[in-house]
Amino acid sequence: MEYKTLRFDVSDHVATITIHRPEAYNSLNDEMGKELFDVVMRCDTDPEIRAVILTGTGPMFCSGGDLKSFAQIELSQVEYRFKEITTYLHAAVARMNRMDAPVIAAVNGVAAGAGLSLVCACDLALAAESSRFTMAYTRAGLTPDGSGSYFLTRLVGLRRAMELTLTNRVLSAQEALEWGLVNRVVPDGQLLEEARKLALQLANGPTVSLGAAKRLLYEGWNETLETQMEKESQNIAKLAASPVGQEGIGAFVEKRPPRFHG
Repeated sequence: MEYKTLRFDVSDHVATITIHRPEAYNSLNDEMGKELFDVVMRCDTDPEIRAVILTGTGPMFCSGGDLKSFAQIELSQVEYRFKEITTYLHAAVARMNRMDAPVIAAVNGVAAGAGLSLVCACDLALAAESSRFTMAYTRAGLTPDGSGSYFLTRLVGLRRAMELTLTNRVLSAQEALEWGLVNRVVPDGQLLEEARKLALQLANGPTVSLGAAKRLLYEGWNETLETQMEKESQNIAKLAASPVGQEGIGAFVEKRPPRFHG
């Protein structure tokens, strides 16, 4: 598939997805929703891709939904079109959440609305010093989508999530770090370099183990202690018997660096 709203590149087992609608502040429209779903599916099904970076073009990560294009939709079609757009967006987020390859948000500029939801949905997040974060939905009389209402409370807590959603407060990069929205703040000019350094580290790791570990952490939010420990037991036993687990254990015993191949 040829992308019009995204740029996609793969090198050294790292895929870089760049949101690319600079003429519309990298806002999300129906075409981007479909392309995002397609590109995430490619990342999920290509065994050569072992880490993913999600970033934006220019001074904007993603400004949220393209309200100008939405305003042109005929009223009788608005509900249908919004459900269609969010169906593709939500399918992309769900696949990001469940695939083995870790996904790193490299946040440049502003992450607003669906842009902030995408940041929250990534496994790790690095922010440029100039980046800004805001929910923005209720300012336009709307409500969160793209998993924002699911991940935001888990990252920052209910009170802070409520404040961000109801008041549309804008957080600086440093505030986002202090609140737990991002893992690290880096100088603007070093954002992609640092994101790629982290992605390469992960891409050289045990991909199936990383995927299983991140799913355990996500699922642990909603399970009982006993159910979660049973999942832990099943996962660690399966991986210990796998080539990846055998290589990791062997490398530890032999005091050498492990050689993982996915």
